[in-house]
Amino acid sequence: MKKPKKELTVDQKIKRRNFISFTIFGAFAAGTYAGWKWLYNSPEEITGITGGAHKPLRKALNKTELFFRRLTFSENHLVKTYPKSMAAKVVRHNSDIGSEGKLPPEQWKLQVTKNSGAILQISLEELKTLPKTEIVFDFKCVEGWDQVSHWGGVKFADFIDHYKLHEEAKLEYVGLETPDKQYYVGIDMPSAIHPQTLLAYELNDQPLPGKHGQPLRLIIPVKYGIKNLKRIGSINFSKTRPHDYWAEQGYDYYSGL
Repeated sequence: MKKPKKELTVDQKIKRRNFISFTIFGAFAAGTYAGWKWLYNSPEEITGITGGAHKPLRKALNKTELFFRRLTFSENHLVKTYPKSMAAKVVRHNSDIGSEGKLPPEQWKLQVTKNSGAILQISLEELKTLPKTEIVFDFKCVEGWDQVSHWGGVKFADFIDHYKLHEEAKLEYVGLETPDKQYYVGIDMPSAIHPQTLLAYELNDQPLPGKHGQPLRLIIPVKYGIKNLKRIGSINFSKTRPHDYWAEQGYDYYSGL
């Protein structure tokens, strides 16, 4: 005849639960540490269009890009907009790389390289003859801050239509650089021709200040701020990824929201 099991005391039950909890926590912590150590010691990617990230991390970033591009992104994917009254009067800025000081508009021309090799030279006054579009949206920075701001300019899609760049728009990417070539970004074409993407020449109904990219900058609400190039000097089109300043430092190339 089996002896009946001895009932555990309340104190014994608590100790048993604590033991199980600490064992599970210890195993989780050990697994997390092992995973971190593996990633930390994994080889870095070969520096090229992107650089500075460990290979497994870059692979994960590329997979994330494909997910967003194939499954979630479309011209119907619009960021939330706000009334002008909510726009910041003093707009934050982070960096002046490639856009220090002022550049008089009369000394500036936008250079656009076509597939044929021909280069368009477009003045600010010419751009201003195109239909003007305004947007008030929550500008987001990879550093974690955001700010509602008000911009005005030409839709990139309208720019493509006006200058008959339809063949160029069939390519995968757009590359943009500052006049001094110190700052540059690569943008996937669907994001470039998104209906909310602007070649902006105004901030709060006034010409762009020097520190915000005067005389012309990119405003692309579906991307983080690192893709919103200030002081555009040139635009080109390509089948492959153009070089990108922050992607070369290890950041996500896509940088989409």
